[in-house]
Amino acid sequence: MIRRYIVPLLAVAGYVIAGVVALFGNNPPPAAPPPVQSAMAPFSSYIAGAGLVEASTENIAVGTPASGVVTNIYVKQGDHVKPGDPLFMIDDRDLQAQLLAAVAKIRQAEANLTKAKDHMHRGEVLHGVNSGALSIEDFNDRRFDAAISETALATAKAEAEQIRQKIKINTVRALIPGQILQINIHLGEYAQSGALSSPLMLLGDDNQMHIRVNIDENDSWRFKAGASAMAFVRGNPTLKTPLRFVRVDPYIIPKTSLTGDSPERTDTRVLQVIYSFDPSTLPMVYAGQQMDVFVAAPPVAVQGRERRP
Repeated sequence: MIRRYIVPLLAVAGYVIAGVVALFGNNPPPAAPPPVQSAMAPFSSYIAGAGLVEASTENIAVGTPASGVVTNIYVKQGDHVKPGDPLFMIDDRDLQAQLLAAVAKIRQAEANLTKAKDHMHRGEVLHGVNSGALSIEDFNDRRFDAAISETALATAKAEAEQIRQKIKINTVRALIPGQILQINIHLGEYAQSGALSSPLMLLGDDNQMHIRVNIDENDSWRFKAGASAMAFVRGNPTLKTPLRFVRVDPYIIPKTSLTGDSPERTDTRVLQVIYSFDPSTLPMVYAGQQMDVFVAAPPVAVQGRERRP
């Protein structure tokens, strides 16, 4: 009798369990809280944009006018330099050898000039004692030889100075005061001249830092140069600093992909606005770091009513 009801009871229990699993299993899991709290806009109406920290001089890509093997590096990352301080040196042994030959050529030209002048002086003395002792042609030849020797000496000196200047530019020096932000060369590596995708060194003045803010072209008409602006450090929105307006680059450019994610839109065009801030207020912020920037702006609806006739 009991065996007759076992199978139906098991079937009913299976249906009940399946229903419970289907009911509670389809519920989405609770959303995980964000690992880092996002920055909250400090203004009731605002424009938001991603900001990139850079030196006040912008990030200067240091190059070399002469290609060659790097034989000396005089600085390291984080060093502060003054105008004229050496940064790195390109191998100049070939130029040094050329300079030795050029100096020898100067000495030879000096000897030839001394001989030519002595020859001319003797002719002048002889011509003074007896005007008919030398022909006019011979007398003029002695003067021409001295002049040619002087020109040869000047040419030899110019060639030597040209080589010295080439040796001089093989030592790349800082042209502005600033901090060494990045070094991408090593001793023994070949440094290529010209514009490079990866600069040999990055240099910038960090006494005053700038933030280059990308403002969407759809919001560019709302932007006002004198409006208040605030930047927040990503990862810790409690770290913030007010910004001072510097300038607007008056050309709308395509947005540069910052994250590299494929869903990020790159067909958007942006207005680049430059702000400055005192680095002492945020000593843990570095050039190349992204920040969240909010700029106070009138509400869109208010702007629309103001533009109606």
